[in-house]
Amino acid sequence: MSSNIRTEVVRSGISFGTALAIVISWTANQSIIWAIIHGLLSWIYVIYYLIMYY
Repeated sequence: MSSNIRTEVVRSGISFGTALAIVISWTANQSIIWAIIHGLLSWIYVIYYLIMYY
């Protein structure tokens, strides 16, 4: 049971990180290509954005 909960949390975290990266990228760049690239990088881009712009 504990393993199933961990799996769902990890899946949700990855999905949320990807969506967040895409939204941040689109807001900053207005480019589909950059949004896709940043979505693939997900949390790496989110952390980079927070460090560089806040």
